[in-house]
Amino acid sequence: MDIPSASVAAFLVAALLFVLTLAGLARHESAKLGNYFGILGMAVALVATTALAFDGGVDGLGAVLLVVAVILGATIGLTLARKVEMTGMPELIALLHSFVGLAAVLVGWNGYLHVENHPGGHESAVLDAAGLLGIHSAEVFIGVFIGAVTFTGSIVAYLKLSARIKSAPLVLPGKNVINLGALVVFAALTVWFVIDPQLWLLIVITVLALALGWHLVASIGGGDMPVVVSMLNSYSGWAAAASGFLLNNNLLIIVGALVGSSGAYLSYIMCKAMNRSFISVIAGGFGVVAGPADDIDYGEHREILADAVAELLAGAKSVVITPGYGMAVAQAQYPVADLTAKLRARGVDVRFGIHPVAGRLPGHMNVLLAEAKVPYDIVLEMDEINDDFSETDVVLVIGANDTVNPSAAEDPSSPIAGMPVLEVWNAKDVIVFKRSMAAGYAGVQNPLFFRDNSQMLFGDAKQRVDDILSVL
Repeated sequence: MDIPSASVAAFLVAALLFVLTLAGLARHESAKLGNYFGILGMAVALVATTALAFDGGVDGLGAVLLVVAVILGATIGLTLARKVEMTGMPELIALLHSFVGLAAVLVGWNGYLHVENHPGGHESAVLDAAGLLGIHSAEVFIGVFIGAVTFTGSIVAYLKLSARIKSAPLVLPGKNVINLGALVVFAALTVWFVIDPQLWLLIVITVLALALGWHLVASIGGGDMPVVVSMLNSYSGWAAAASGFLLNNNLLIIVGALVGSSGAYLSYIMCKAMNRSFISVIAGGFGVVAGPADDIDYGEHREILADAVAELLAGAKSVVITPGYGMAVAQAQYPVADLTAKLRARGVDVRFGIHPVAGRLPGHMNVLLAEAKVPYDIVLEMDEINDDFSETDVVLVIGANDTVNPSAAEDPSSPIAGMPVLEVWNAKDVIVFKRSMAAGYAGVQNPLFFRDNSQMLFGDAKQRVDDILSVL
C-alpha cells in the first residue's frame, strides 16, 4: 500500500521529535522539555497512524475496534501514570516492555497468516514477483523471536522487581549451553523458514523464544535488575523495529532503532560501571558466581539513636548522603531534602553520592532527589565522590546496601566481587539507615554493618530522618 505524503510527513515530524526527546533527556536542565517533545511526537504518530488506517480502507467493525483500542490504551496509561509511584516505576517499565514484545509477536504471526500461509494470494504473489518473499519470511521469523524473548524476559523482570518471585538467580545445569544452543537452533530454523515457510516452524520458534526469554532473565540475580531493565528496553526497541519492517512503517523502524541502540549503549555503560561483561549480560550469565557462606561471623553491629545522629551531624563539617532503594520505598527523599537544606544553612558541606545502579532503575535516585528539589550541583556520581570519603566526617547510608558493600572490593569470592562501589567505609563515621539486618536485594551480607566506624539506625527511613530534623 502506498503511504500518502501527508502521513509520510507526519511520520518524519514524529521521528524528529523523538530524536529531540533523547537529546533533551541527556541533560537535567532540558529533561522536562525532552518529555514534552516525546508526548508531542507520540500524539503525532498516533494521529497519523490512525488516519493511515482509515485511508487504507478500515471501516465498520474495524474502525470501532481501532477507536476502542486507542481509548482503552489511553485510559490504562493515564490510570497507571497517576497511581504508580516512583518506587513502582521499575516493575511498571518492565511490564510495559512485555507489551512491546507481545505486540511484535502478534505482528509477526499476522504477517505469516496474510502472506506465507496463502502462497497463492495477492500479497504473496506481489512479494514473490519482487523477489522479497524470502526477506518477508526472515522478518516474520526474527520479529517473532525477538518479541517472544522480550515478552517473557520482561514478565520475569517484573515478577522479580515486584518481589512476586525470588530475586536469586536461577542456576540450571549447563545454562550457558542451553542459551547458546537455543541461538544455534534459532539460526538454523530461520534459514529453513526462509527456504520453506511452514506453520510448525513458527510455532517451534515462538515456544523456544518464550522459554529462552524466561531463562535469560531468571538466570540473572535481583541485584543486577537495573542493567536487566535497560537491556530489555533495548530488546523492546529492536522488536518494534522488526514490526516496522513487517508493517512497512518507517516511523516504527526509526523509533525502534533509537530505543534499541540507546538501550544497548546504556546497558554497556552500566556494565562498565559495575565491572561486568556486556556479553555475559546478553547471555544471561550475570551474577552467578559462588558467594561466601551465609553463616560467616562478621562480629556484632552497633546501634545508634536519632538524637545521637543529630549530634554527629551538628558537629560535622562534611556530610555525604548515599541513597538506595530503601529511601524510595520509605518516600524519605522529602525529609532528606529538608535535612540537607538545614545542614547547609548551618554551614555543613552536604553532598550526595549516587551509584550507577542505585535503586532498581537507571537514574532512579537522581529522579527522586530532583523530585524533592535537591540542588543538582551537589548530586555527584560515584566516580566524582569516591576519593572524598576519606575526608568526610559523616556518611548517611539511607536504604542502600549492595552499592556500599566492601565485599565487592575485598572479597574475590563474593557474588559482587569486582563491582565498583561507594567506598563509604573510609569516612570517619558511617550511619546506616535500615529496617533490619537483612541482606540486600542481591542476597549478599554486608560487612560494612559490622565495622568499627559504622552504626545502625533502625526503623523507617522517613521517620528516622524526621526524628533527626526535630532534634536539630
